[in-house]
Amino acid sequence: MTKFDKLYAQIVNNPRDVKFEDLDKLLMRYGFERRQPRRGSSHYNYSHPDLAEVITIPFNRPVKAVYVIQAIEALRKLERSEYSE
Repeated sequence: MTKFDKLYAQIVNNPRDVKFEDLDKLLMRYGFERRQPRRGSSHYNYSHPDLAEVITIPFNRPVKAVYVIQAIEALRKLERSEYSE
């Protein structure tokens, strides 16, 4: 089991205590593109070429569970699309 698999399992099992850096690392590993905030904004936007939606995550420590769950759902959509091809 790789360290990214462990990180993914840890985030899925406990979406409440997730550091922004860990979630960012996981999303970037899965091929998401990050758009950093402009002046005065603390929100990061993540997009993936295979997904239509854009995930917006505020830079908070820890990240609220609702944003983590949204990211997990996007990762699962990507996994399903990989297996169906």
